[in-house]
Amino acid sequence: QVQLVESGGGLVQPGGSLRLSCAASGSIFSINVMGWYRQAPGKRREMVATLTSDGVTNYVDSVKGRFSISRDNAKATVYLQMNSLKPEDTAVYFCNAVQRATVYWGKGILVTVSS
Repeated sequence: QVQLVESGGGLVQPGGSLRLSCAASGSIFSINVMGWYRQAPGKRREMVATLTSDGVTNYVDSVKGRFSISRDNAKATVYLQMNSLKPEDTAVYFCNAVQRATVYWGKGILVTVSS
């Protein structure tokens, strides 16, 4: 079992920045991919950014050039640096980990971009 706990969300003005953190614990060996997803009100959950164990990243087009995913293996933590935030980035952000064929989710954290 893998437990994922997100932190770092909150309210930010348009154009501002936030950094989300996701701390993984439990049986974290052999995690193949970690990532961030988001779900805005009335919309489907979408992939925001993923990072493989080989260091390959992938981003949804709408955040390319603004968001950056990274990890600290020593802390078993993955980060999402979000810059130039827009109101349309408002959503609940979920941390995700894939270990072999099992997918784990955090409980989610709210990010609100508003003036």
